[in-house]
Amino acid sequence: MLYRNWLLSVLVLLGVTFNPGRVKAQAVIPYSPDVDSEVLAPYGSQLLQDAVQLIRFQEYDLALSRAKLAARLVPNQYETWFILGTLHLQQGHSQAGVDAFVKARELAPDEAEVLFALGNSYFQLGDYESAVTTLQDGLALDSGNTQVFFDLGNSYLQLQQFPDAIASYQKSFELDEEFWPAKNNIGLAEYEAGNKDRAIALWRDTLAIDESQAEPTLAIAVALYNQGQQGEAIRMVTQALRLDGKYGNLDYLIMNLWGENLMADTKVFFENPTVKRIVEDNLVPLEE
Repeated sequence: MLYRNWLLSVLVLLGVTFNPGRVKAQAVIPYSPDVDSEVLAPYGSQLLQDAVQLIRFQEYDLALSRAKLAARLVPNQYETWFILGTLHLQQGHSQAGVDAFVKARELAPDEAEVLFALGNSYFQLGDYESAVTTLQDGLALDSGNTQVFFDLGNSYLQLQQFPDAIASYQKSFELDEEFWPAKNNIGLAEYEAGNKDRAIALWRDTLAIDESQAEPTLAIAVALYNQGQQGEAIRMVTQALRLDGKYGNLDYLIMNLWGENLMADTKVFFENPTVKRIVEDNLVPLEE
């Protein structure tokens, strides 16, 4: 499970309002007046507020264009770069997101939210070592964030540092015992570490929290098939794919951090003729 909270707390970071006056200067091409940055700053702040409003309406393209312009007009406010980075990540621009968050960190090195966002963007870029370091720096400032411990666990999982991943997921779950993705991903780490019975138990615990989740249901099916329990495995894969047909896509499982061992067993499972028909009947294509 790869759980993402893209916009973080972006909508509550801007508490100031501006009422910029009307523009009175006129420019005659090719002359460009040298306008003082203090004059332009209120307009940049207004653009930033416009971007926040557009985010609320999920108009991300329009929000991004305003945030880019705001970054030129008010480059010394960390909120500007924080919002710009968040929007870049929302649009899948991982490197641009990292670059924006790095600037936000330079302006506000003690803002935990900036470090959390930067760590998440490093993860999206595949730089898991930097993700771990940055998220740890943020947690040193704010250790009560369920999502960030989960992100840290995901980073350790990708580095195949399974004990550290399990410890991070456990802290995430301790902060919120209804946060089933943390329990689910402890199962992913245990499976990769070779503790398959422990993984099955954890996925059953996950379903005890929310029985409607396809991922732990499918994971249990794969593990049971690997143990020779074909009938129960087929029943559970049918249930899982009826809950969410996207889990019939191997690429989708990899996106959700299924590791090498679990993926190898899944491929064998999906080659079973009965399972293959179930997958084909329930498959939901991934959006491009």
